[in-house]
Amino acid sequence: MRFVARSPKLVRGIVEGTGVTGLGLIDAIAREAMLFAAVGLLVGGVDDLLIDLVFLARRSVGGGRRQLRDLQPPSCPSRLAIFVPAWDEARVIGPMLATAAARLDHPDWRLYVGLYPNDPATVDAAAAVAERDPRVRLVIGGVPGPTTKAGNLNTIWRAMLRDDALEGRQTRAVVLHDAEDVVHAAELTVFDALLATHGVIQLPVLPLIKRDSRFVSAHYADEFAEAHSKTLVVRTALGAGMPLAGTGCAISTGLLAQVARARGGEPFDSYSLVEDYELGLRLAELGASGLFARVEDRGELVAVRSFFPGTLGGAVAQKSRWMTGIAFAGWDRTGWAGRLAVADHWMRARDRRAPLAMLVLAAAYLAALLWGTAVAAHWWAGGDGLPEPLPGWLLVTNVLLLFWRLAMRMACTGRLYGGAEAVLAVPRFVVGNAVALAAAPRALLRYLRLLGGQAPVWDKTCHDFPDTDLPLR
Repeated sequence: MRFVARSPKLVRGIVEGTGVTGLGLIDAIAREAMLFAAVGLLVGGVDDLLIDLVFLARRSVGGGRRQLRDLQPPSCPSRLAIFVPAWDEARVIGPMLATAAARLDHPDWRLYVGLYPNDPATVDAAAAVAERDPRVRLVIGGVPGPTTKAGNLNTIWRAMLRDDALEGRQTRAVVLHDAEDVVHAAELTVFDALLATHGVIQLPVLPLIKRDSRFVSAHYADEFAEAHSKTLVVRTALGAGMPLAGTGCAISTGLLAQVARARGGEPFDSYSLVEDYELGLRLAELGASGLFARVEDRGELVAVRSFFPGTLGGAVAQKSRWMTGIAFAGWDRTGWAGRLAVADHWMRARDRRAPLAMLVLAAAYLAALLWGTAVAAHWWAGGDGLPEPLPGWLLVTNVLLLFWRLAMRMACTGRLYGGAEAVLAVPRFVVGNAVALAAAPRALLRYLRLLGGQAPVWDKTCHDFPDTDLPLR
């Protein structure tokens, strides 16, 4: 300690004399990292701003929610099949099925639960509900789990076709749900009315906020509030293919049969980690009419609600699966749209920008650290030099874009969850970035394993089901 305290000149020699070159190197790396991050953030910010401008323009001419009372249901209600794939869901599948059976307000539906022979706890929980309600059917596959979610859905599809053949009638559409979903009572009514004009319908997904996970779990509420209040609205308005959320969506059986014929009898791709996303794009390529339906029932949005992962590990696992399937493997599997499909090219590029966005974000954090290190080193060495600053217009533009981005996020969250959650959306923005940063290397590693021939498996997270029906606000 005495050596350091009385040797500032020697320290300056060490810092500058391995030295002036050492500080110059830090300065150069700090500035280049900052420049790379600033340009990347500018491009991403402008991209998001364009989405916002299209959304605001659409709203200015009257685009908005429909009212349930204004929909025209068919004179004869259609048979709808609800598919619920389940692996290791013993803690939520019973309450989910019981709640759905009690709430769904439609005269003709059947709910199929896809199960595995080596998951007896989930089978028993689902069987307890099926014994009380014959509309709930158990479909236990012959292959031990877990397979992929798509593989489970294909098993359910074959069971539904057998039932239709035995009963001599055809199910009109398949409705997809997850084992932790809280369904809305009117959703089947909405689907039945809109299927007259559209072959694919997606409802909004609104995550429930866990009171004991106000930042990790609740950051999904902010992201989905923005995505399903604005981004998906813009995407469908521009005529781009509508990716499905894998829950709260209805697909006509005719369209699924068309896809199945092209895939050897299976409509869902068993080798996909994000079969819902890919299926939505595939159906759009086939010319299917897709609709993102925002329908209000007595002041409440008809939507799917559920808890999302409340732990950092669970959130990282889920985000890495999405990133692997959409940004990495999706590039290989779905490619690009037709040459003149400008809107589709734009949206698919946005879907796949996550790895690059994480690289830019990591560079920004690294640049901030290096910049601070350079300033401290110059001060310690007694010099006046600092890293060369970036152009002022670039910094000011990025700051303004950041404030705009946060304002839009807060507005979307506040509209659905209230003012208090809108304020919390700001720190949760940082949490979401941290989760995505942690998920990126895991996603890349998983993608490399897939390229190496590893079979995809259902990488699910632990789920919870609310004890009571939680209000949206």
